[in-house]
Amino acid sequence: MEGFLFQATVYLAAAVIAVPIAARLGLGSVLGYLAAGILIGPVLGLVGAETKDLQHFAEFGVVMMLFLIGLELEPKALWDMRHKLLGLGGLQVGLSTLAIMGIAMAYGQPWGVALAVGLTLSLSSTAIVLQTLSEKGLMQTAGGRSIFSVLLAQDIAVIPMLAFLPLIAVTLTSAVALPDGSISIDTATDAAGNSGHASSSPADAAFTFIESLPAWGITLVTIGAIAGIIITGVFFTRPVFRYIHSANLREMYTALALLIVVGISFTMMLVGLSPALGAFLAGVVLASSEFRHELETDLEPFKGLLLGLFFITVGAGINFELLASDLTIILGMALLVILVKGVILFVLGRMFNLRGRDQWLFALGLAQAGEFGFVLVSFSVATGVMPDGVAETLLLVIALTMLITPLLFILHDVISKRSADATVRPPDDEIDEEGPVIIAGIGRFGQIVNRLVQASGFETVVLDHNPDTIAVMRRFGFKAFLGDPTRADVLRKAGLADARVLVVALDNRKAARQLVAYARAQRPDLHIIARAHDRTDVYHLYQAGANDIVREMFDGSLRAGRYALENLGLSEYEAAEAQRIFYHHDRMSVRELAGLWRPDVAPADNPAYVKRAKELEKDLETAFLNRSDEDEEKQA
Repeated sequence: MEGFLFQATVYLAAAVIAVPIAARLGLGSVLGYLAAGILIGPVLGLVGAETKDLQHFAEFGVVMMLFLIGLELEPKALWDMRHKLLGLGGLQVGLSTLAIMGIAMAYGQPWGVALAVGLTLSLSSTAIVLQTLSEKGLMQTAGGRSIFSVLLAQDIAVIPMLAFLPLIAVTLTSAVALPDGSISIDTATDAAGNSGHASSSPADAAFTFIESLPAWGITLVTIGAIAGIIITGVFFTRPVFRYIHSANLREMYTALALLIVVGISFTMMLVGLSPALGAFLAGVVLASSEFRHELETDLEPFKGLLLGLFFITVGAGINFELLASDLTIILGMALLVILVKGVILFVLGRMFNLRGRDQWLFALGLAQAGEFGFVLVSFSVATGVMPDGVAETLLLVIALTMLITPLLFILHDVISKRSADATVRPPDDEIDEEGPVIIAGIGRFGQIVNRLVQASGFETVVLDHNPDTIAVMRRFGFKAFLGDPTRADVLRKAGLADARVLVVALDNRKAARQLVAYARAQRPDLHIIARAHDRTDVYHLYQAGANDIVREMFDGSLRAGRYALENLGLSEYEAAEAQRIFYHHDRMSVRELAGLWRPDVAPADNPAYVKRAKELEKDLETAFLNRSDEDEEKQA
């Protein structure tokens, strides 16, 4: 017990220390977890042989992650991905396998070993890549969606790989001489650690029974397991959730969520399929369920911790002694794998219409080897396909490529920034109209303003620097001009000299402030309305010279608050009055606090600002009390 508590303390402390540091440095949590593992393993030696066993447990985080991803995809969306799953994913696995196999054979490996190496290294890290894409907000980009398609195709490909590897085995059994000179045939264990001996538990008995079935029987059991998951998800989930709800115990929801994932994983392993694939399938089935958000909330903390633990074990399991003895060769092999896969992915990205940043994201994001590679290496050794020496080196190469992956994403960020600057964009439009209202920025905020003003019979001149946004506006019949609203010549052509109102609705805060300041300097009489992201942005725009400043969430939040008051028992009139009092008081407070706000000091560290803010909050309470007294007098 003491040993377990010590190890738990070590792993948790390493994560708590290393991950925030990596996040602050912009390296991402994955690199932080890997660094934590290296620190407590090879560097300090605080963890040892138990790391491999713990890694098998931590791989369950990948299963949970795919289940949660499945919850975000309805079956129709999965069907729409079929071309990328079969085409893009299939080509990536096939071409990467052949290329790496050829390199391995060129270095003297037998074709069977070379093929096993190619299959193993063709896979990428689902855990690292999806975690990083989520952190960086890249999952919904074209490159991110293509990456997900390939990762899913790879998970599916693991199944035929596990079925195919024994067919190329050098030997399935090893002869071991006993002390008396006799010979014992030691049956190789499989990837799950099953040795073929007599079963000692119901689980072993189930595995043994399925293994004893003929090929057609195993096929039927496999199809039955998949059909059972689908039927259970469609027909039995709702009754079970209602039953759990009747217990009125919050922890039962968590227990049910874990039961679903654990049970599906065991079922998939029982029939020889990937637990991650089964969990993903279950997630897709439950994607349209009303309990989807409940499942996401319950499993998210477990997924995050297990994935973090998995990354720590990868870092802790790096054999630095072997790496030190052949540093140049092993590091060169890792970089060669990344280069070969990266080139193939870059070409495939171009073939499937990925361009620019998306193409680089696709190539760099999938260039590493993955966690399923550890499973295939262990299985290859167990079935006699791969010698121990090759396997040890291969495990180290896989770990190194995974360790390098966060750096590849950083490289992608650098390339993205440069390509954004160098992107060829259409030339600005010739602005041939002027109007009393200029709207700079035509996102969600600017569109509403534009529609209201035009519907009221006034002409507007709409400017935006995004070609895609302008194209969408024109498709819906609205006239807009492509041009940078912060440029003096664009504003002049739009009629800044004669306009009565300028609406600044740019997403870029700095650009919005610059535009307000420039317009105020050119036209002291111009009425400037500016969108603000938050209160600090209000102060910046106020100093720049805006007349009316609209916080993008403020009015919507006021309406939500009014609805809440109406449903708490206030009449519509009382709720509207409360909204009006709060609205006017808040606007007055912002104007006063703007005079005390200092851009070089955080509001909480500004004593004068804090003092006045407290006083104004008390004034608000007084205003509401006075209003209540007035209402009571009217009723009397």
